[in-house]
Amino acid sequence: MRMVCGVLVAERYRLDEPLGRGGMGEVWRAWDQVLGRPVAVKLLLPGVVDPSATARFRQEAQTAARLSHPNVVAVYDFGEDQGRLYLVMELVEGRTLAGHLAAYGPLDAGETAAIGAQTAAGLAAAHREGVVHRDVKPGNLLLTADGVVKIADFGIARFAGESTAALTSAGLVLGTSIYLAPERAQGHTAGPASDVYALGCVLYELLTGHPPFRADSAPALLYQHVDSAPVPPAQLRPDLPAALDDLVLQLLAKDPDQRPSAGQVAHVLGTTRAPGATQLMPTLAQPPLAPRRTERSSKRTGARRSRLPMGAAAIVVVAALVALGLSLSPSGPPAAASPGATSPTPSPARPSTAVSSPAAPSTAVSSPLHTASPSPARLSDNPAVLLSQLARGLRAAAARGDLAANVATELQSKISQAQASLKQGKTNEVRDRVHDINRQLATAKQHHQFTSTPQLDQLLAHLVARVGATQ
Repeated sequence: MRMVCGVLVAERYRLDEPLGRGGMGEVWRAWDQVLGRPVAVKLLLPGVVDPSATARFRQEAQTAARLSHPNVVAVYDFGEDQGRLYLVMELVEGRTLAGHLAAYGPLDAGETAAIGAQTAAGLAAAHREGVVHRDVKPGNLLLTADGVVKIADFGIARFAGESTAALTSAGLVLGTSIYLAPERAQGHTAGPASDVYALGCVLYELLTGHPPFRADSAPALLYQHVDSAPVPPAQLRPDLPAALDDLVLQLLAKDPDQRPSAGQVAHVLGTTRAPGATQLMPTLAQPPLAPRRTERSSKRTGARRSRLPMGAAAIVVVAALVALGLSLSPSGPPAAASPGATSPTPSPARPSTAVSSPAAPSTAVSSPLHTASPSPARLSDNPAVLLSQLARGLRAAAARGDLAANVATELQSKISQAQASLKQGKTNEVRDRVHDINRQLATAKQHHQFTSTPQLDQLLAHLVARVGATQ
């Protein structure tokens, strides 16, 4: 049966709008007519007879249903209707982290820490239930308009100690090679530490704009995961706090025993700095992390040899990945709902819609980094750059709770309009929109909806001056 708008699934879920479609599944925005709420419905496409695809679809439902956490996409229902498996999930209004990164570029330290803290908290909840996600990547992390992170797609997750023989063919490793932990590249079983490594790759990408390792082929990429040290993020972003740089490198340790747990990462990144403190992320001075070998100097100077040699198992895995044509891109375009092994490719028409409960709490984990825009000495004279910096600064303020969510949404829309006018050469419109933004922020301050920082104030003043100069 072909699904179209208005069709009822299981005589309960009315399909309202397609959000995305892939090789094995499709996701719809739907309405639960029994409970009267919006949901996301994921359907296995008709004609999919691959037993492993069906098994993964069922496992996604069973795995996610065990988890109840504000940073994990909730599963409401699962079943079969007219020969098609369906999965009902909470509807998240937002976009994937991959889409967010594509739209705005590298994030500042505060935003990255907030996203990392929430993702780690969700992973820690899964790990406590014995669930390993195995496919942590920006395309599987959903970001709501309020800055809440939701982990999606447990389609290739597994329970700790459970054999994956029924879900994979011999030598096959599921997941995305750019975020694949060294032990998995060598054919070993994925564990919680593998998810932590993938999270390290994600944070590295958020800070620098690209993953820690890049290559033209799957074998070369996997070899780097096993045997090459990443360039420290602070070498690419000198403005980063040393503590955050060090933490990311700890997550990327070759030896899984040397990585902190997801719970430890959530604690470290989620600890708000004390009032009046000048040091960024002070709790990282002596973090309660797993012990590490002394390897900082080797990371700074170049690649070090891993204690895990590239053996025969790794070669088998590499061959399997090459045969599969495993994607080497960090992430595809923004996905619509729980993306991944059984997920659809996002619909270009709705790049910003994913899977969530509007009632989901947005304060599960707070950011310890009270950062905003660059210092005045680094401010550009290019209005396009300044607008982008302002957008990032206001997003960070909203994530910290310093800017009301509704005001942040309106301001981001006005910034986007100003950017569009700038591209069209309409300098008067740019000036008017920037002055409107300035006025709205001043009003928000008066109504205690906005707490600014000196950096944001200086950035905004500089932007107002620059657009005035472009007349």
